[in-house]
Amino acid sequence: LGNSERLSHLGGLRTRKGMQSILQMCAEINRLEHEADVVLRRSLGTLFREEKDPLAIIVWKEIFELVEAAVDSGEDVANLIEGWLLENTNS
Repeated sequence: LGNSERLSHLGGLRTRKGMQSILQMCAEINRLEHEADVVLRRSLGTLFREEKDPLAIIVWKEIFELVEAAVDSGEDVANLIEGWLLENTNS
């Protein structure tokens, strides 16, 4: 989805169908975060197996951790949105 299409879903908060669409996007974000975790573990394994330069290992490990933190932040936002939607649709 493009950014404008994603933003158009926010108007869907007023309808049950719109909320379902947003919940599906939150689930997709969670799936992608899990996939990113797998990629991170594989990448770190490859880095430590194949890279011989200690400085390069330190730099790349830091880059991988920053990307992981960014992906985790996206998942945190999705979890907050999902929790808010579920809490406010059951009341």
